Amino acid sequence: MMPILVVNSGSSSVKYQVQDVDSGDSLLEGLIERVTDHDEAFKKMLAEIAHSKIELSAVGHRVVHGGAKFSSPTVISEEVLAEIEALVPLAPLHNPGNLAGIRAARAAFPELLQVAVFDTAFHQTMPASSYRYAIDQKLEKQYGVRKYGFHGTSYSFVTNQSAKFLGIEQQDLNAVILHLGNGASACAVKSGISFNTSMGMTPLQGLVMGTRSGDIDPGIIFYLATEAGLSNVEIDKMLNGESGLKGLTGISDMRDISALAAAKDHMAQEALEIYTQRVRHYLGAYFAELGHLDAIVFTAGVGENSAEIRSRVCANLKALGIEIDEDLNQAKEKNNRDISLLGSRIRVLVIPTNEELEIANQTAALLK
Repeated sequence: MMPILVVNSGSSSVKYQVQDVDSGDSLLEGLIERVTDHDEAFKKMLAEIAHSKIELSAVGHRVVHGGAKFSSPTVISEEVLAEIEALVPLAPLHNPGNLAGIRAARAAFPELLQVAVFDTAFHQTMPASSYRYAIDQKLEKQYGVRKYGFHGTSYSFVTNQSAKFLGIEQQDLNAVILHLGNGASACAVKSGISFNTSMGMTPLQGLVMGTRSGDIDPGIIFYLATEAGLSNVEIDKMLNGESGLKGLTGISDMRDISALAAAKDHMAQEALEIYTQRVRHYLGAYFAELGHLDAIVFTAGVGENSAEIRSRVCANLKALGIEIDEDLNQAKEKNNRDISLLGSRIRVLVIPTNEELEIANQTAALLK
């Protein structure tokens, strides 16, 4: 066995899991909430690990923002910590909690290799045509204004799994992967690596999400500041926490919205149409950018579990070579599966993501 402790430390919670990378099994997992002191939270976690009598091999940490500096898993040093700290302005809600968890883990496990795995790393292969914004070059360079993308750990796992499922080498895979959860994004994978993605400098850009607006006209921000008298802080809070599905319906959970839509609730029905249209917009754009597709891949909470969303996204796309088998789509399974209609030119896959296992695997690779 090679047990790797995977830590996802937020500002007020610590989620952990011990993964055996040899078998792919989860040996232990837990969630500590309402955290005010990360050292105390790690003492609770240590007690659980000690009780389990698992001997850890290394620790892998989820870090949300690696900027342009980090394109691969990285052994944590004081220099790396300083770099992550410098990136806090780009991820003020996430990187501070990640840092607190890393420091607590280094104090708790001083003898173990500790590795940072960055959500942004997978997207560092994007060309300039995908990651640059058309703004003043001086500001762009001075403040690091560019698209970074997120959900990279999930995309790394799902890209590898998709290629294996199709029986091809990862470098031969062209796919649009739809990571649809409370946070949602799309990724154009070209020759097995990220070519473009819908999230931008922050996780706010792109698809309609549970509480995030996704794409809007940037002029709306100035309009609301002038006409509604909202501050930057208030607008930021509204776009990140009170928009998306919640803004459209007052509810952020797709399951509840789908139930309301089925009961003929107009707001819920319209919200589903807006949500689906945005996904299809990116699907079409990425189809054009990639030139040809081997597969469309659904993953994450909504993507894996909502047959309705998958059906809506793929509806009437026969002309593009995309057809799904509704019987396969409706089947409630948890494994990697193909839901495309026999003869569909482009395969439609459902691949459950496993970010913890991916972090463990990337950590183990450095350990070896």
